[in-house]
Amino acid sequence: MVSKLDIPLYEASLSIVRRCGADVCEIIDSKFGCVAAIEGVENESRTSYQRPPAIIKPEKRLEVMMRSGVKVSVWKADLTNFPAEAVVNAANEDLKHYGGLALALSTAGGPKIQQESDDYIKKNGKLQTGGVVALGPGSLPCKTIIHAVGPYLSQSPSQQEVQRATALLERAIWNILNKVDEYRLATVAIPAISSGLFHYPLRECADTIVSTIKAFYDKLPKQYHRPKEIFLANHDDPTVREMERACNQIFRLQQKQTYSSAAAQNTQRAGNAPQASVKIGNVLLTLQKGKIEEQNTDVIVNTASEERKLNIGEISKAILEKAGYEIQKEMYKAVKKGNIYCTNGYNLKCKQVYHAICTGQSRSPTEWTAPQQLLYSSVYECLVEATKNQHSSISFPAIGTGNLGFPKKESASIMSKAVAEFAERTSGSEDFHTSRASTPKITLLGPSDESKREAKKWFTDLLYRHKPIQIRNNFISHFSEEDHQALAHLADTGLSIEEFFSKGHACLTVNGKPEENAVIAALQVEVLLCKIHKDFIAEEEHQLKMLTAMKVSGEKKTVDEKSPVFSQRIQLFRPEGLWMVDRVENDALKEMFDRKKKQLHRSSTKTMFQRIPAQFCEMISRIGFHAECAPPEVLASPLLSDLSAPPSATKQTLWRLYLPRVDRRRRGSHLKGNFSSLTGRVRAEPGHSVHSATSVPSTSSV
Repeated sequence: MVSKLDIPLYEASLSIVRRCGADVCEIIDSKFGCVAAIEGVENESRTSYQRPPAIIKPEKRLEVMMRSGVKVSVWKADLTNFPAEAVVNAANEDLKHYGGLALALSTAGGPKIQQESDDYIKKNGKLQTGGVVALGPGSLPCKTIIHAVGPYLSQSPSQQEVQRATALLERAIWNILNKVDEYRLATVAIPAISSGLFHYPLRECADTIVSTIKAFYDKLPKQYHRPKEIFLANHDDPTVREMERACNQIFRLQQKQTYSSAAAQNTQRAGNAPQASVKIGNVLLTLQKGKIEEQNTDVIVNTASEERKLNIGEISKAILEKAGYEIQKEMYKAVKKGNIYCTNGYNLKCKQVYHAICTGQSRSPTEWTAPQQLLYSSVYECLVEATKNQHSSISFPAIGTGNLGFPKKESASIMSKAVAEFAERTSGSEDFHTSRASTPKITLLGPSDESKREAKKWFTDLLYRHKPIQIRNNFISHFSEEDHQALAHLADTGLSIEEFFSKGHACLTVNGKPEENAVIAALQVEVLLCKIHKDFIAEEEHQLKMLTAMKVSGEKKTVDEKSPVFSQRIQLFRPEGLWMVDRVENDALKEMFDRKKKQLHRSSTKTMFQRIPAQFCEMISRIGFHAECAPPEVLASPLLSDLSAPPSATKQTLWRLYLPRVDRRRRGSHLKGNFSSLTGRVRAEPGHSVHSATSVPSTSSV
């Protein structure tokens, strides 16, 4: 998602979005695959869009009270509806929520979750393993989602690989609990991070998570915030059982151990864990033991000499050795900013290195004043420069405690004072939630410019075209009795709602005053249609999987303009003002198509073209052509017109031959067809798209 498209909101449209913004976002995502972010608008109330109920009824399996006063409980539950102030998501480093728990949370919470995640990555770069970030919850019932990146292991990891990953998982849990402290959260729900798609062995994962939680609160100073309860929540029984076992062993059975063995375990865990943290305004200051050249932050601070030679001083030498000689070459060319030089990180795990020039300190206490000011300024300037460059984390060594002569306590005092002053001056300037935009608008992000333009056209047509509002969608014929009752309820509010068929299409009109209410009713109808649309695709995909034992995929690939396929197809499209956008491949549909060829004893194929509404592009890519996406108005083009008209007997045979009539008792009987194996999408006028499909020619009659 590179470019954005904005839809300004004024007067009537602003009022509609205030009342049902979540519906608009849900529909745009379902129809066009675009993320719609509403900016500068405060919702008046919860919208008509309701998240689906929890798949699993929450069930508490175990409860333990730690000595710190924090309760830990184990639950079998669905995190998309779990009653906690914060829910932890097991995320990847790109915050792309494509599978597992991440997909479930993103789907239930709406497109805002992925949009905020994309914005964060675009601004800050990838989230490193062990890192966390707190972002908005979308329409989930929690206050925030804490996205945490756990370690990724091979499918059958060795013991050594698991041991290396343990420190990273401990770091992730530690950072999650720091977020709980930072935002003063009363409750947080934590899943078994890394145990699923990331292949961390379940037993070891449970032990690491529980022991890290215990170590964190055992060592937390009394003045720091403690949550009321930590929920270890997962939806599958094997994981829940392992969490129960780990809690029993670590919290309860551990009390029966000897003092010496318990002390040895705590010492070992303490050595692997970070040190205590303190929050000053919007700045989180963490004291951590380790090597500066190994730190994984946006910025690493180095102490350098005026000569800019990085082979002078222990810290500089370590950074030079780790980063490589390229950093020295850049250092010689760098321009000084105050007391610092900025270079790239090269082989270090950072984006930039700030080389602080902090020399000339005397060992005599009577001469510390000037060097103290120099050290203070260096730390402060590094913080300011990092903020200007939109970095979110920075690591400092104990500046001045080596050859420069500062006593350790004095250095720590000066550096802490600089951080505190910086935090005080910047406190309150930002909040971890997205700030309100000055101009009300809907920002669209989508897979292509075409999809964003089609989404904008749909929304603006709904708002500003002449009333009554007409919805042309063959899924209207799938309305259940419950859906019709919902329509009747809308009509009871003074609106006129009529269903009818026209030129082979199922249509619905909404009319009435005030017009704003008619638009909102139309949006509620669209929400019903989107749900039916998704259910239909899910049912068809299930059938395809059962018949072919293959994965159903509508993978899109960019067509090489130099390829033979492009040359052949573009000759047909160009006279119509069309252009190839992408090629869709679906092995399951191809398998069904090849079977049908054999069944009909046909060896030749014929290319057919059909114009369809844009909202059905993804559906056709995954399950092929169906009567639900039958062609709209008749086109003047001789290339497309014969398939845009009502199907003749021969064409009707094509539809019936490929997939016979199916009786869907839930939604009613209907005729459907599928004659697609490989489909390709081309650019058409806004709101529509043209797909081509290879079919088996037939001359048999109905």
